[in-house]
Amino acid sequence: MPMFEVLTPLSVLLCLFGVLIGIIMGSIPGMTATMAIAIFLPATYALDMINSIGLLIGLYVGGISGGMVPAVLLNIPGTPSSLCTTFDGYPMTQNGEGEKALKVGITASIIGGFVSLTILFFFAPVLASFAIDFSAVDKFLIVVFAMTVIASISKGSLIGGVFSGVLGIFISLIGRFPDNNQIRLVPPGFEQELVYGFSLLPVLIGLFAIGQNLQESEEGLVAASHQKINLAKDKAKQFKFRIFKGQFVNTIRSSIIGTFVGMLPGVGGSAASITSYSQAKNFSKNPEKLGKGEPEGMIASESANNGLIGGALVPLLSLGIPGDSTTAILIGAFLLQGIEVGPLFITTNPDLWSGIVFALVIANIAMFILMFFSIKYFAKIVYIPKHIIFPIIMLMCVVGSYAINNGVMFDVWTLLLFGLVGYIFPKVGIQIAPFLIGFILGTQGEKYFIDSLKGSGGDLTVFFTDGPLAVGLWVVIIVSVVYAVIDNRRTKKAESAS
Repeated sequence: MPMFEVLTPLSVLLCLFGVLIGIIMGSIPGMTATMAIAIFLPATYALDMINSIGLLIGLYVGGISGGMVPAVLLNIPGTPSSLCTTFDGYPMTQNGEGEKALKVGITASIIGGFVSLTILFFFAPVLASFAIDFSAVDKFLIVVFAMTVIASISKGSLIGGVFSGVLGIFISLIGRFPDNNQIRLVPPGFEQELVYGFSLLPVLIGLFAIGQNLQESEEGLVAASHQKINLAKDKAKQFKFRIFKGQFVNTIRSSIIGTFVGMLPGVGGSAASITSYSQAKNFSKNPEKLGKGEPEGMIASESANNGLIGGALVPLLSLGIPGDSTTAILIGAFLLQGIEVGPLFITTNPDLWSGIVFALVIANIAMFILMFFSIKYFAKIVYIPKHIIFPIIMLMCVVGSYAINNGVMFDVWTLLLFGLVGYIFPKVGIQIAPFLIGFILGTQGEKYFIDSLKGSGGDLTVFFTDGPLAVGLWVVIIVSVVYAVIDNRRTKKAESAS
């Protein structure tokens, strides 16, 4: 029986090991789930397919979940998809609720994981066919929809936030234009280094980790003893499962969004988290609280993060198309075993299909147990004096950036450059989060925009006449932008009144 085969002691042990290593690597800035799987991929050649999948799925789930740890405690996204986790997670830590924030994120993660697993198990072939029918126009509009979060999270100045986002898009376009191979926006002498533009992870880590280190160093490296994780006598700052009371719709909606966006090849986990956070704010009863330490925002981001895991596996297993960079590496694991993924995979490999499903179940449960009951030890990182932990963070960031592209020194210089940018931008009124969202989504938006124009012969009306889905997406985009503008005005009035 496949169920019992995947539940053998070796399979379970490998899955647990994968989750543990994934959590550790996800917790280190620059060390992603993709990197963890790439490192352990050669080892799977010595294992059978079921045991290999147990190890790799564990690394995948653990790596995605581990990214929340530095995002919450240090305001450093461990992975690109944990960007939105910093919006409310770090303010909760500053308010003495670090352990509570982490437990909220862990609980949301396992819910998102099981929602996506359920969708994967029952609807994989149907959803894969649905996702593959998405046109370039539909994907472009989904990216535009994700970008509307820039208006939602702009702090103090809507125009400033939009400008920051547009600047991020502009910077993301540096490098070779894929359609004619022409180098653009590159200073003379840097054509070789910037042929593919700036790598995302050095930019991400530089803006948050190095920039924050420089900013706090300027303020004097005050010891972190004033940051209390969870005061035993302060019950309001302790985690309770009733925090999720009233968050059922938010949790399920965000999990489904994560799964859905994960199904779209090339869109990625960052867009899933950003889109879920935007919708959480649009539908929130207290949108003004999001971004200031509200568990609702944590729930939206983390349930979407783990929801994308099952979603990304849908096109991989049903069509042989990787949903993201991590599942692209998983294809290598199948090839090493001589197995071809595609439309006939599930019917011709029922044992392996069952193994994947049960590996996901075990990995999500293991992730929850390992993180939930040990997170108080992770959370103690905020007790370490800053003059000790900051050099350690700097060292990890440099090592992680150097290792991202197998030892490219320019990635280290990118890290330091954007660390300086992250230090200067807030001083001149440019907002970091909108800038980074624009940078992440800019190249994707351009790709789908160009593909749409190619398909229509340059006719711009295709963005409005492509089909009912495009019209529906435009309606959602307009509603999201209008709501963000109204919310921004309401917040300004409340601040001026106080």
